[in-house]
Amino acid sequence: MPPWRLAGLVLAGPLVIVNLKVYREATGRAAIQLARRLEDAAASSRATVALVPGLAELAPVAAAVGLPVLAQHVDATPPGQGTGHVTAESVREAGAVGSLLNHSERRVPVDHVARAVLRLRENALASVVCAKDVAESAALAAHGPDLVAVEPPELIGGNVSVTSAEPHVVSGAVEAVKRVAPKTRVLCGAGVKTAEDVRKALALGADGVLLASGVVLAKDPGRALEDLLEGVG
Repeated sequence: MPPWRLAGLVLAGPLVIVNLKVYREATGRAAIQLARRLEDAAASSRATVALVPGLAELAPVAAAVGLPVLAQHVDATPPGQGTGHVTAESVREAGAVGSLLNHSERRVPVDHVARAVLRLRENALASVVCAKDVAESAALAAHGPDLVAVEPPELIGGNVSVTSAEPHVVSGAVEAVKRVAPKTRVLCGAGVKTAEDVRKALALGADGVLLASGVVLAKDPGRALEDLLEGVG
């Protein structure tokens, strides 16, 4: 894979995003300890590992490690009167390089995705838009996000990877997205927990993977990430 750019970063290989969700294991000080362990685990890989801490942990984690950090969500709301909303400006100031959008646990209307992608772009931030299937991947790619992450919701958190259970979803999403938005990259997630899952994802045309429980809830998260990164080669 030739070098590619994402929000000012130059990536030499695949992108591996670890979503810390709001697990207790990634809350408060534990988030910083976990982030540092994952940074150590990622040091020798040619993949770029990015972390997605909870919103309350975003700034502390971004300050504690050198890995790129993404927000779990942003709203399309501009600065001003918007109590409780998360602005692109606020996550940028917290140290994030971008944000997830439309994760299966934080679904939003399509028009919100479109406006939030624009707000992120206006702030030089990357957008990683999650989609549940091939059709939604293509529909959301039409709004020009930097990445689309296809994740069949029924496989999220399970022990069977999308690359094994529904490989056609990965390859189909890659083809569909490229037809609509040739510059948009594709990730895959849902059940990705082994090096072989990562290898299959890349072989199916994905530019990387979106992970969560397979790393965060592992007995040794650092070792789990190291094992997964062996799939990058």
